[in-house]
Parts: sequence; C-alpha cells; structure tokens
Amino acid sequence: MNVSKIGILAASSLFVLTACTGQPAPVANPQIPTIGSSQPTTTTTTTTPTTTSETPPPASSDTPQPKPDNGLCRSSILKLSIRDGDAAAGTVYRNLVFTNVSSAPCTIQGFPGVSYVTGDNGQQVGEPAVRVGSKGTAIKLGSGQSAVAPVGFAQVGNFDPAACKPTEVRGLRVYPPQETASMFVPLAGTGCAGNPPGQQLSVKTIQST
Repeated sequence: MNVSKIGILAASSLFVLTACTGQPAPVANPQIPTIGSSQPTTTTTTTTPTTTSETPPPASSDTPQPKPDNGLCRSSILKLSIRDGDAAAGTVYRNLVFTNVSSAPCTIQGFPGVSYVTGDNGQQVGEPAVRVGSKGTAIKLGSGQSAVAPVGFAQVGNFDPAACKPTEVRGLRVYPPQETASMFVPLAGTGCAGNPPGQQLSVKTIQST
C-alpha cells in the first residue's frame, strides 16, 4: 500500500470516529498552556483590609477620671472623710467632708442622709440623723474643692440603757444630697439600737469650707 492510500485511510478513520461519538478526536501530545501576562497578579489584589482601617487605636495608659453626672456631685466623684468640729452640752459635732475628686466642677446642696452602721454587712443601728435648720444654697465645687456637713453625735451614755440598747458601731453610712448611692466613713463608737428619748444623730445642711 502506497503512502497516499495510507493518508486517505487515516483521514477516513478520523472522520468516522468523529461522526460516531459526536466529539472531536483527541489530539496527540496536547500543548499545556503556561501562565502569561494575562493572568491576574498579586499586586492587583485589593481584598485584604489594611490594619489602619480596622485595627482600633491603642488604649490610653492614663487612668480615666470620673466625671460629674448632670452637674451634680455624685458619690462616684466624691471623697468622704470626717474631722472634728465643735462640742456642746451632751453632743459632739464633727464635720463630714465632701471633696470633688473629678476633673470637672459639680454642684452640691442640701442635707446628706446619715446613719450608724455595724457588722460586715453594714446593718443600720437606730434611727438616721434628724435634719436641723434650713436647706442651704447650692455650692459649686471645683476639682479638689470640699464642702462640709456638721453632724451632731449625742452622748448615748446619757440615755437609759434599757431604751437605748447600746450597740457597737463601725462608722457612718452617708448619702450625699440627691443621691441614692451611699458612701461609708469609718468611725468606731457606740450607738442606740433602741428608741432613746431623743435623737442620737443630727445633721445640718452642707456648707462651704
């Protein structure tokens, strides 16, 4: 068989195979494409967010200062202490000192709530302090400034023990004016858990120092 007949026979076989399968015949030794310049490169990728747009700034190392609430001197921005005051017959007066420890001014006015407390749970001992006098004017406290409220402590030893029921106390629970969060100041002593014929504690309105 000559060469021309072999070529014709091969072409005929290829035509028959294509017609029967409906698919083109496989090509021997196909060329594998290589990645050319038409393929996307990493330099054009923009899906990775940058740290400057998603990473929050580092927290400040400075301790945040408490701020006043609506201009009022709240318990959270006050420091409470006590110091000696005057004395009268049967009563010793001491001053509750309210100091603004925030970085902004606040306003305080009126009578604080004061009572004796005892035990680890702060159980109240006897009746709270009775208010004496009239409500004072509003006092503006700048940062670090203080105002005082005089508190009278009756000598409970002068009361009938059966009526007084003397009880050891740890200190005072104090509510600043217009405030529902209490504060505590240590002051060891003796209070009346009963009903003595008179007030064991009295308090005057807050005053400027």
